[in-house]
Amino acid sequence: MKDDKVIHYIKDVLKNIPTDWLKLTTHRLDIYDESLAKTQFLEEFEALYRVNNSNTSALCKLPTAFDYIRLGHPLSSVLEWGIAQLNDLKPENVIGFSSMTMPVLAVLRKNLFEHKNTQIVYSGELPNYFDIEAVRRVYGYDFELKQVDNAEDISDFNGSTIFISQQANMGRAELNPRIDFVISLHPPLGSVIMVNGKQNETYVSEIQHVRRRESIAMTPADSFSALQQLVGESPSAKKKSNAETNKAKVVGSVQKITATNSKVLLGSCGLSVQYAIMMGLIDEALEKHQGKEIKFIVPPNCYGGTNDQARRVAACLKNVEVMDLPVDGDKDMVQSTDQVLAQVAKEGAVPYIIAEIPTNPRVEVPDLEKLRAVLSKSRKTKTGENAIAPVFILDQTFCPNLQFLKPDGIFSEIRTISYVSGSKFPSGGKCTAGYCVANEKAESLMSSIEKHLKLCDNEATALQVEILAEQLPSMNQRIEAAYKNTREFVNFIKEILPAAKINFVSEDLAQQGFTPSVFSLDLPTKGNTAEEREAYKRALNQKLINMMITEIPNESKYCVSYGQLKGCYWTIPATSTQGTTKEDDKDYIARVSVSPDLDLEQHKKVFSDFVEQI
Repeated sequence: MKDDKVIHYIKDVLKNIPTDWLKLTTHRLDIYDESLAKTQFLEEFEALYRVNNSNTSALCKLPTAFDYIRLGHPLSSVLEWGIAQLNDLKPENVIGFSSMTMPVLAVLRKNLFEHKNTQIVYSGELPNYFDIEAVRRVYGYDFELKQVDNAEDISDFNGSTIFISQQANMGRAELNPRIDFVISLHPPLGSVIMVNGKQNETYVSEIQHVRRRESIAMTPADSFSALQQLVGESPSAKKKSNAETNKAKVVGSVQKITATNSKVLLGSCGLSVQYAIMMGLIDEALEKHQGKEIKFIVPPNCYGGTNDQARRVAACLKNVEVMDLPVDGDKDMVQSTDQVLAQVAKEGAVPYIIAEIPTNPRVEVPDLEKLRAVLSKSRKTKTGENAIAPVFILDQTFCPNLQFLKPDGIFSEIRTISYVSGSKFPSGGKCTAGYCVANEKAESLMSSIEKHLKLCDNEATALQVEILAEQLPSMNQRIEAAYKNTREFVNFIKEILPAAKINFVSEDLAQQGFTPSVFSLDLPTKGNTAEEREAYKRALNQKLINMMITEIPNESKYCVSYGQLKGCYWTIPATSTQGTTKEDDKDYIARVSVSPDLDLEQHKKVFSDFVEQI
């Protein structure tokens, strides 16, 4: 009876879903409470279920679910809720992935720290990209592997048992007390992991964190298809899409934009790409620099996902360490890079540098000639041998139009890899897929990175590639238009509130091609003590953002996004993008990103009203 009610309700929801649920990477940013992001959507959705209300107007009013589709979104949440209902599980114990590998790696990661044995039991065949040797050697995970005919053949085990099942049907699981985690594979949609038993509930947040930092949830379009399977409906007729043609278009666009002939790798999101880069470079170092320590050099206040992921990787491997690279404010990236590379050289370690140019959130650009000189400098180990040259990993999300990697570019003599988050300018906010390329010096590294992108099953989906194929050709024009709006807004703020400190590129840097459309705003403050001044500034930040999103709700949103097709996005990095950054390195300032299409005069008016109130 309950199952029938669930199925009928989901059928009605599928008929009435808001278009945003399928089209946007983040739904209802105007109803977003980050502290409740994992629970609020489902609580209110269940309230609708109890009264059998599936009206589009009611669904539209539901708050944001998770964030950015990495951690989840409305349709993935409904899918997980539906599967949980049919299997008498808590909704949080069901977690969907776009990847068919990452849920396995998530459990293995947790058990590494718990010093707990793991057996992976499977029926049928394991996916051919699941490279068992690489998972053990490069990721540092240990496990036993067993093939069975069905779940009933699983024996007792001292540790965690993962059962991988290639089920034709979506939703029903073979749960028994000897199985801790059931992972059902549903190519090409992704996979679903079910956490079985109260004793395993401590794994839930860890699995979700892997999805947030190293992968993504099942995408909105694929979640919709999965829900149709769940309720026994035939998948919606889709327009025919030529995946190879779309991929060729994307590759051509990226090569043209970056002025490279590099292999172009397309991942499900920017952090999926970064994870493949990190694991690919570790793989390369293990092969070419056996016994050497590996150092990932990362700015401590850079984008929180980058920071967190780097430290999460290092935590799993004894020979990998993260070193801080101070780059913002009174810290100079060139000086810091020189000092850190000198230290790594003395230790005879392998240096990999991850940096954003311009920096986030201070939007600073180092002296590139000096940075080139520092990166290409020959160094010696303490025993007098030649030190290993660094690989420079450049997060170019803020300025993806700059041709850092061209054959005669600033970094042409340094092994350099560039990557971009696709949820920003490449797709205009329509999907999360990211990409990476290499310059000629680093081209040989791309095969190892591709190996790990495939091993993690974190490649971009066909629909994501189709969206990039549509959006990339206009990217540079959108960047130019958004920059013009941003410059006008920045100049207006300088004029009306000269006491504010604005971090944005200079006119000279813009002439060199640095045309981001994001700036940070340090509002004027007052108070007798440093604590009072900081508290006043934080409250003022929030007041400004609240005014903007309340008075211009169709355009101003509270979000970390950037490069969207329309509107203006506001955030405070310390509470969003820097969520896992050390407290002393956080920036409690307002970060503003401006699109090519917005009512700039209305934004100026609201800002003027704000200034009159302070």
